[in-house]
Amino acid sequence: MAHGYLTDIKVQTLSQLSGGHSWQISLLHGRPGHTLIWTTRGQGKVHLDGQRRGLGPHNAIWIPAGHLFALEPGYQCTGLAVSIPEGMDLRLPQMARQLRIREASVQTELTSIIEAAQREEQAGRPLQQDALEAHAALISVWLRRQIILEEHLPPKQNAGARLSAAFCDLVAERYASGATMAEFADLLGVTPTHLSRAVKATTGKTAADVLSERILHAARTLLRETDETAQDIARHLGFGSAAYFTRYMQQHTGSPPSKLRR
Repeated sequence: MAHGYLTDIKVQTLSQLSGGHSWQISLLHGRPGHTLIWTTRGQGKVHLDGQRRGLGPHNAIWIPAGHLFALEPGYQCTGLAVSIPEGMDLRLPQMARQLRIREASVQTELTSIIEAAQREEQAGRPLQQDALEAHAALISVWLRRQIILEEHLPPKQNAGARLSAAFCDLVAERYASGATMAEFADLLGVTPTHLSRAVKATTGKTAADVLSERILHAARTLLRETDETAQDIARHLGFGSAAYFTRYMQQHTGSPPSKLRR
């Protein structure tokens, strides 16, 4: 059941990225392609690499395809997002990163690249995708230059943060397997209680909440973007029955699948 496959480079505002539905970026999920988010104003929170962090102006957030991520932009938070399909011949960073850019000239450089890509996308000229790939290559160079700077080296993680990151990676891979929290904990070699405590300390959510958000995002996306039956979606996401899936959606969203689809 394929959905959300990204085929072209796209430049969007944060509002466009959410598609008018806040859950599309605020629930933990994996992006269908690589994504760079560049905030230009306001504040918020970002969930990345198993941690919940503050977000401000001139933050560059790099999210590799499929990596567990959520954005909680504040009311006045604005920015741009560049989505890049997997498999392109670009030297893109492999790890998720949040970079706080303080130097004005470096801020201007990235803004200029993204805005040039945005103008190219809107112009609709011949060889558009070739030009967009060239802009994406410049974005890759900009990112890799910043990542190697000492000021942007990530702080050393403690054991709890490493466990939370490992759990989020596991959820990104296996959220649709129907695995229980005990099975996730067993795969990580810890007890469910220890796992939930570590995840709560770094994300502000329990481990069960993290898993639920990823499942909910997938379910709502499938209901919105496909004509698959609730039974097929339930099977795809590891539910034992369509009835259980319906109860789950009702419990977590207040609405049955049929209403969410409309």
